[in-house]
Formats: sequence, C-alpha cells, structure tokens
Amino acid sequence: MQKLLKTIRRQWMLFLIAGIAAATLSAILRPWRLPKLSSHARPAEDYDKALRRIDAIREKEAAAELHPLCTLQFMTHGRKTERAVVFVHGYTSCPQQFHELGMRFHELGDNVLIAPLPHHGLVDRMAEDQARLKAGELAAWADEMVDIACGLGDRVVMIGISAGGVTTAWAAQHRSDIDCAVIVSPAFGFKEIPVPLTAAVMNLYSVLPDSWSWWDEDLKETIPPPYAYPRYSRRALTEILRLGFVVEQAAERHPPAAKKIVMAFNPNDTSISNERTL
Repeated sequence: MQKLLKTIRRQWMLFLIAGIAAATLSAILRPWRLPKLSSHARPAEDYDKALRRIDAIREKEAAAELHPLCTLQFMTHGRKTERAVVFVHGYTSCPQQFHELGMRFHELGDNVLIAPLPHHGLVDRMAEDQARLKAGELAAWADEMVDIACGLGDRVVMIGISAGGVTTAWAAQHRSDIDCAVIVSPAFGFKEIPVPLTAAVMNLYSVLPDSWSWWDEDLKETIPPPYAYPRYSRRALTEILRLGFVVEQAAERHPPAAKKIVMAFNPNDTSISNERTL
C-alpha cells in the first residue's frame, strides 16, 4: 500500500512539474503585454481640409532637424483626384525611399503622399531617437495618413514596405476607406529568428536594455543612402514585431476592413521572414 501511495505521489509530482513546464513554455512563446490599438478615424472631408492637415505636419517638421530629403513629400495636381496613393517607407529609411515610384504614380494622375514615420528622417544619422519608436505611434500615424488621403482622392491606395508593410497591414485591418493595401516584405518576423520563437525573442528584448547593431559591419556609418540611419535599435524592432502581433490578433477576431489586400514577397530577402508572414 505504501509503495502504491509513493508511486501515486511520484506520478502526481511529475504531472505537476510537466504542467508547470508546459505553462511556462506557453507563456514564453506568446507575446507579452500587447497594446490595445483601436482606429480613431477622422477622414478629411475635402481637399482643402486635407491640405491643412499636411501643413500642420510640415509645421511640426520645421521644428525638427530633418534631412532635406526626409521631409513630407506631397505630389499634387492641385485638386482631389480619382485616386490618392500613400507610400510608407521602411524602418531607418525615409520618404526619399519612395520618391521615384511616387513620381511615377503622380504622372499617372494620382495625388501622392509620402511622410516620414515617427522618429525617422533626422539629419543626424546616428541619433538614438529611433529607439523611442512605439507600436501605438505607428498605428496613430497610419490613421492620420489614411485620414488625409481621404481628402486627396476618391479612392485610397496604401503601399508600405518592411516596417511600413506592417503599418500598412494594421491600417488595412481597421480602415474600410482603403480601397487597396499593398504590403511589401512586411516585418512580421525576421529571418534570423525561427518563426515559433518570434514572440519569445520579442518578449526578451522588450525587457533587456536596448542594444544597437550596424546594418553593415564594414561600412558602419558610411553606408548609403545618406538619408537613412546606418544602424538599428533592437528595442525599436520589438515594437515593429509587437504591431505585427496586434494585427495578427485582430485578424483572428474579424476580417480586414480594406476592400483589397495585395502581398508582395522578395524570395531573396535576407532580413524579413517570409515564412512568418505567410
């Protein structure tokens, strides 16, 4: 009888340990403290009101020390057009990344808006301000861009790459006034991180002291283009991932609001995890 009781106790202890281990592992592999990011749409009612919002952004830019190529770019036909296109650049880049493509769309008859993401475009390429980036800022920025675009065109197209792709995905999930969202190589995950460990790595770097890496260890601060930041903050990357998980959770609850979504991949991308995005 005593042997039986010992055996039962041992089995229960093993079950308890296994349960604790499973619960701990589950907690580690799930994203922590995701923010609740709701859309607060305030679409511009007409072209003139959209212009006033653009002027307000430019006034704020005037107080910041931005690179001349990194200020808001607005390519207009002087009136509301059939289509307005919003481009969203990638992390550590700025509006100049989409300048040439924006000109192409403008030549097709579209009004084009390309604004710097929060904490981007500073003339000091080594500035650490980018480390302050938050998922909520990206969501609020996306709302503002779509709001303005509603006054610039009868239809709104939003095109974003990398972190801009995740930001565009958030907008596509929440904004029904987007006719087409084009999401290019979105940073929902990174190639160096196995997909199942994405949340765990994000959780870890969100509590560790921030650290920095060069995009190119050989060129360091001399890496072109001259308007982009030559290094990245791991804390900022965690916020981009955090926004991605927010999008994923929202998509599990309800279908996206945008009328159409197009996803574009680069099979030779050395940074972004296409597997995670899929």
